[in-house]
Amino acid sequence: MNEKQINHYVDLLMVCNGDQRYGGEKTFEENVLVGVVAGKLKVVQAARTLHCVAGDTVLLPRNQPATLLKYPKDGAAYRAIVLKLPTPLVQAYYEHHTPKPTRPAAANLLLFPRSPLLQSVFASLMPYLELEQRLPEKLLAAKIAEVVEVLRSLDIRSDEVLADFREPGKLNLVEFMEAHYMFNMPLAKFSYLTGRSLTTFKRDFKKAFQVSPQRWLTQKRLALAHYQLAEKKKKPVELYLEVGFENLAHFSYAFKKQFGYSPTALIR
Repeated sequence: MNEKQINHYVDLLMVCNGDQRYGGEKTFEENVLVGVVAGKLKVVQAARTLHCVAGDTVLLPRNQPATLLKYPKDGAAYRAIVLKLPTPLVQAYYEHHTPKPTRPAAANLLLFPRSPLLQSVFASLMPYLELEQRLPEKLLAAKIAEVVEVLRSLDIRSDEVLADFREPGKLNLVEFMEAHYMFNMPLAKFSYLTGRSLTTFKRDFKKAFQVSPQRWLTQKRLALAHYQLAEKKKKPVELYLEVGFENLAHFSYAFKKQFGYSPTALIR
């Protein structure tokens, strides 16, 4: 395995902290394991929303859009341990271990309740945050293999995520966009996840929707926001990230430009 395939360990393991609600869209190139230490984590996917509290661990699949929203809870700021699972090391593990027979890869996130095994794994990783040099390759491979073993022992469905090494193939563009428009991704990421070059994506999109991707995305996100405000009685601060906007000011400006009144005016 060449050096480019091994990231510096500090890039693979991190502690995430937050004192107030924050978050944003994530599409990981590697599977990611998040252990919530304090606070609350809300994970929004196209077809599922998951709420994680202290003690929970969630396995986020690679190449699957999700919006991560982090909150304080019970007076404690959000804190989590985040571990990326490098695909080459996971592939190396499965070269010597046959995935358990399960349904075809679902590429869906998995939630693991509090487990002594997972708590032990995270505790053993924490000292490596103090390292300034690269972790020896054999030790890194051993730690990733340990994590995979633990996940597989806790939930047989782990193989559906961990042993799925496929790259995105060409998908039905209309179906994908209708399911994922609320994720604030660059067009290049949308094109990659639908199995297209950026040029082909723009051409196919214009053919399918008769409008540019940027305009269509904005209109769809604002329509969703209008519904959430009017029917679900949500507040602008509660939904702007979930409908694909980076900040509240931009959301409020785009909303008023589209509908002629502000989000707060609609609530009133």
